[in-house]
Amino acid sequence: MSRKATQAAAVLLALGALAYTAWVLEVVVRTGLDPVRTYVSELAAADQPLGGLFRATDLTAGLLVLAGALTGLAATARPRPAGPAGTSWARREPGPRRPWLRVGWLALALFGAATAVDSRLPLSCTPTADPECAARETAGLVPATHTAHAVSSSLAMAGALTAIVALTLAARRYGLWRPLARTGPVLVALELLATAWTLAAVAAFEAGKGLWSLGAGQRLQVLLVAVWLAVLAWSVHREGDWDEDRDRDRDRDEDSAGPGVRGARGARGARGVRPEGRRP
Repeated sequence: MSRKATQAAAVLLALGALAYTAWVLEVVVRTGLDPVRTYVSELAAADQPLGGLFRATDLTAGLLVLAGALTGLAATARPRPAGPAGTSWARREPGPRRPWLRVGWLALALFGAATAVDSRLPLSCTPTADPECAARETAGLVPATHTAHAVSSSLAMAGALTAIVALTLAARRYGLWRPLARTGPVLVALELLATAWTLAAVAAFEAGKGLWSLGAGQRLQVLLVAVWLAVLAWSVHREGDWDEDRDRDRDRDEDSAGPGVRGARGARGARGVRPEGRRP
């Protein structure tokens, strides 16, 4: 993966992570919703005064993550020719032999796309804060966007969970992205716990057994997704720096070794690999 593509993917993912945490504005802006009890998506409901702002940030986050994921996927699908030991994640081995990378990037793209779609399908009201809204929702008297929103939200979180697990596993299995390889397993465990809390709280709410701090659980869930995205962005950025340093060191070593060594290396490469990439 070229340095420009690496940095582009890193910047897109970092900005996506930042936009995905726009809901923390409720700490300093009065929304009228209890963050411990309400869905995060209720901030963007059609009847909320700041709904347009939060829908815009969700759309921005989704598109940024989608673009970053597609950049990473393209680099994985079209690796540069393999170089000496220690080259980048996109160059060391062709994509088909590293399936967790493809699965992870595709899942992250799904997360981004579903998040963007989700922003265009807002709730019409706030069921966890408004009993009348909850009653209409139970009776099926709310717009179809409520059902569509539930589907797109589920797809977004399924994509996020798959990406978190797959790319963290890829980082550890393939020796990639050192920061993610170190911190990823902890983030995976915390994300799974937060997801279990959120699902249990949703089930309790729909069964009329209370909210079980649904809002707190879901906010922890989406916060951990944003943190993981930030770690991935930093890891991709640092990988590009390390590759550039390695390439610079290798070029300097070759220059100091003289043209004879460079010619011998080129001759070995010409004898060892056929044009189609197979060894004789």
